[in-house]
Amino acid sequence: MLVMTWNVENLFRPGDEFGPDTVATYQAKIEALASTINAADPALVGLQEVGDPDALQDLIAALDGDWHTVTSGHFDLRHPIRVVVISRLPLEVAADVSAFPGDLAPVHVGDTGVPITAMGRGALAVQVNAGGDGDGLLFVTCHLKSKLLSYPAPAGRSRFQPRDEAERARTAAYALNRRAAEAVTVRGLVDDLLDGRGTQRRLVLCGDLNDEVQAATTQILLGPPGSEFGTAGADRPDKGDNYRLWNIAPLIAEPQRFSRVYQGRRELIDHIMVSHALHARITAAGTIAPAGLTSIGDDPEVRRQAGDSDHAPAFAELDI
Repeated sequence: MLVMTWNVENLFRPGDEFGPDTVATYQAKIEALASTINAADPALVGLQEVGDPDALQDLIAALDGDWHTVTSGHFDLRHPIRVVVISRLPLEVAADVSAFPGDLAPVHVGDTGVPITAMGRGALAVQVNAGGDGDGLLFVTCHLKSKLLSYPAPAGRSRFQPRDEAERARTAAYALNRRAAEAVTVRGLVDDLLDGRGTQRRLVLCGDLNDEVQAATTQILLGPPGSEFGTAGADRPDKGDNYRLWNIAPLIAEPQRFSRVYQGRRELIDHIMVSHALHARITAAGTIAPAGLTSIGDDPEVRRQAGDSDHAPAFAELDI
């Protein structure tokens, strides 16, 4: 079974505030996204940055075969991008969460305003009957707070240049704190789904984590430390295996180990993690056609007319 995660970058129809100006540009993007998915032929895909639900249906219509879809109900009304799961197998919603765990303090996201108590975009979990035995497969997708910094502007709008370096530093701290709180929330969801049975429960967590493998926020999602692919403990059982997740990143060939190019630098910020029940069942891992990615900067408006995503999809082939 091939599973995949992909940030499809502001998937909106023409005419929307965040969509392209022309139908031709939009159609080119739908065709490019569909072509990549069709060529990969995945069974399950976690999508991020799906804006217009009608645009999602346009994408599904361009895919080969029949697909089931589930869309998260949690998103920011000012920029309504959300996570979605599409699947060739029937889906059952296991959870759709955004609220921070009760013991986690609210997080400030700016110099003023009320601290937030929920993720900006929901974390969506579905269950599929993959392999026909046991608990099936739990598949979770999320999209953590962007590393892109934005600053308040009049009329509720945003600007992408700070007034000074002090504002930049404060805003970077707010964004990092928010992403960390979101990682804690997703980790709590994984804990609930595994329920201390990670050696038996097959779970995949995927999504745009907006940071690289060794970042503190990414590491939060792994759970108990001490065992990752490429370390001495990877195949040595311990008590942490019932809650631990393994990031597939070290299994991706180094030339492919990136999913975005930011200011000329290659980054792997789109990740797939698996529970212990799957960690020995990964037969292939990679990213798809990352060499063609365009380097991006700090102004998202530049990308409104783009005919593809600024992210490469990541995938894992599972022997189930």
